[in-house]
Amino acid sequence: MQNTILDSISSSYSSMTRSAKKLSDYIFNNRSSVQYMSITSLAEAAGVSEATITRFCRTLGLAGYNELKLALALAQAGRGEAGNASENGGEVKEDGLESVCRNLYQMDVAALSETLELMNPENTKRAVDLLTKARRVFCFGQGGSNVTAMEAWARFSTAASKFIHIEDSHMQATAAALCQSEDVILFFSYSGSTRDMLDVLRPAKKGGASVILITRFYNSPAASLSDVVLLCGSTESPLQSGSIAAKIGQMFIIDYLFHAYCRENSEACEAAQEITAQATARKLL
Repeated sequence: MQNTILDSISSSYSSMTRSAKKLSDYIFNNRSSVQYMSITSLAEAAGVSEATITRFCRTLGLAGYNELKLALALAQAGRGEAGNASENGGEVKEDGLESVCRNLYQMDVAALSETLELMNPENTKRAVDLLTKARRVFCFGQGGSNVTAMEAWARFSTAASKFIHIEDSHMQATAAALCQSEDVILFFSYSGSTRDMLDVLRPAKKGGASVILITRFYNSPAASLSDVVLLCGSTESPLQSGSIAAKIGQMFIIDYLFHAYCRENSEACEAAQEITAQATARKLL
């Protein structure tokens, strides 16, 4: 049988430093949940530094923490320990299309319910205030999150012309570098921990722009660069990147942000929505 990351950790355990052994012990005792944690969350839970986790990954021959999470997910799947799909976002194993659909439905509803529980009225109001006062609002994300960012732009563009979407990550970084204090970045990132994201947020913050982050993890590199963090529900395995349940949680945030924004700017939004509705009506038969 092929060795897994857990086997690699076991074989290296005796030569590890004290902090690496502490981290290993936590991983073995919580191997089903670690794959869903951000590096900051794991560091706090295991009582080690993020640097320790990074060194730990390199010692095991891994490029970084995300590769460790993927290896743990593969090890769990190989040992048949993935658990119930409705709890962890894994593949639905039941036979029969109806059973599959019911489980997917439960996962999607759970994502909505959890996102609602995580909704913070104060943070939402702060986000709406930033969107209202902004000169420009850039809706950004990478990979699957960029699709969600485009959905946000499409929704808000019916109410105001200042919302902008840029798909290419290089052009996102260019636009962010030219941001000023009147600008806002509305950024979508489930993990809150990608290099391309930091290449956008760091120059934007340097220029004085405000950042609204939609993410799963409050403790993440992106959160530390954000003025407002809005949390989405759904627990996503590294093997299920871009899951619909995670997107549903983010879409719900878009929806309540949009409605709150329109309530705050009712006259302007009503006028804009009437104009845009008339413009698109010509496209319909």
